[in-house]
Amino acid sequence: MPSYEYVRVNVFTGERFGGNPLAVLPDARGLTDEQMQAIARDFNLSETTFVLPPANPQHHAHVRIFTPAQEMPFAGHPNVGTGFVLARAMDNPPEHFVFEEVAGLVRVHILRGPDKQITGARISAPRALSIGDAVPTATVAACASLTLADFLTNAHDPLIASVGTEFVIAEVASLESLARAIPDLAAFRAAGGLAAAPMAGAQPRFALLLYVRRGGDATKLRARMFGPLGGVLEDPATGSACAALAALLTSIAPGENVDLHYEIEQGVEMGRPSLLIASGRKTAEGPVEATVAGSCVPAARGVLEI
Repeated sequence: MPSYEYVRVNVFTGERFGGNPLAVLPDARGLTDEQMQAIARDFNLSETTFVLPPANPQHHAHVRIFTPAQEMPFAGHPNVGTGFVLARAMDNPPEHFVFEEVAGLVRVHILRGPDKQITGARISAPRALSIGDAVPTATVAACASLTLADFLTNAHDPLIASVGTEFVIAEVASLESLARAIPDLAAFRAAGGLAAAPMAGAQPRFALLLYVRRGGDATKLRARMFGPLGGVLEDPATGSACAALAALLTSIAPGENVDLHYEIEQGVEMGRPSLLIASGRKTAEGPVEATVAGSCVPAARGVLEI
């Protein structure tokens, strides 16, 4: 009976029971697509990653990312956690990895503490910011069980944005509004049926990121992400969504050459507080690029029998 080692880590946290749990299979050679999906469904975490040899030997790995319901073209906490796991398993890890993924190449920079111990990772999103269609505020409000008065649209309307994976991003008026949000599955299904065709390599989905400015500070945010159509009712920490948010806010910030960093809290309402450090950079000549970084904590390890 084939067996596969796995490692579990909590991502975007320095606490044992905080952050977003991730399962990593450091050597997934021999598994079929169907087996990978079944394993991800069995772990029932936001995502599970499967590490395979790269197609290009100049890269470090081919990483596949699965939610309990589908494969993802790119995601944040799986890349941060996978980089952390692979680096800790090496005697002399590189300063960065390059992962091949559906959305493109993901550069993962390993972070170390003052004692040189590996503490986490910072990833560069595989694609520049792309902004899609606006989404009616009424649709977003229905999905989150909120009212129109709970949303702000002075900075931007609810809209689709991506740096590798698409999200609907909407600003809410207060922490109280954010705390009251509850995903309405019927509304998500209706919204998903109306959603535009996804980017190449993605599957149809309607994932919603809500955020609020803490104390009115544009760079200190709290967020919640609901993705029930992708098998994740609510996510404790969503690096790809927060990277898209950072890129979006940077794109509409005054000035042509802007480099902004954002402290984003997530998972607080779930009892799994997470902290994501996201950045967006724009120039007059080029597109808006994004990164997201965070700490990781080892949680468990074991062996799967297939």
